[in-house]
Amino acid sequence: YMLQSDQLFNWRTVYKNAVLGLEVQHMMNEENICRVEKMLMEYGLYEFKNHYPNQLSGGMKQRAALIRTLAVCPDLLLLDEPFSALDYQSRIAVSDDIFRKIRKEKKTVIMVSHDINEAISASDRVIVLTRRPAEIKSVYEINLNTDSDSLIEKRKAPEFTHYFNMIWGDLDIHV
Repeated sequence: YMLQSDQLFNWRTVYKNAVLGLEVQHMMNEENICRVEKMLMEYGLYEFKNHYPNQLSGGMKQRAALIRTLAVCPDLLLLDEPFSALDYQSRIAVSDDIFRKIRKEKKTVIMVSHDINEAISASDRVIVLTRRPAEIKSVYEINLNTDSDSLIEKRKAPEFTHYFNMIWGDLDIHV
């Protein structure tokens, strides 16, 4: 589970935060530790593994939180607006990076997002909910004509605007 903020413990290093789930679930073994160290390398955090969260950028913190989440090998990832604390440019770059990694890990993701662009580019399916009490209002199977895995490139697909307009029309937005 990844929340809106990284929820890293400030008194623990990047490495200690990354292995927290393994510690709690008594899964600290050589194989899991090696996997965490490999992810630290792949996600560009290995040289920062002994740094504390206050020494990292927002994107680095989110990647550390993702490693912590993936370390316990979940079949399903729940993401609750995981990039909302980042500025717009960082949000796009970090979400693009993280979703490439999640696809590589072949994980199923349920993501809460209020960002229509993010929802379309990151998803195979978008479910629009009503206001409280939330019920399913509509479901969109997202099929973008692009060979790229990049969320940035997916936004350039010819169908992207069509999906955006359909989803926007389903939202109860009053200005």
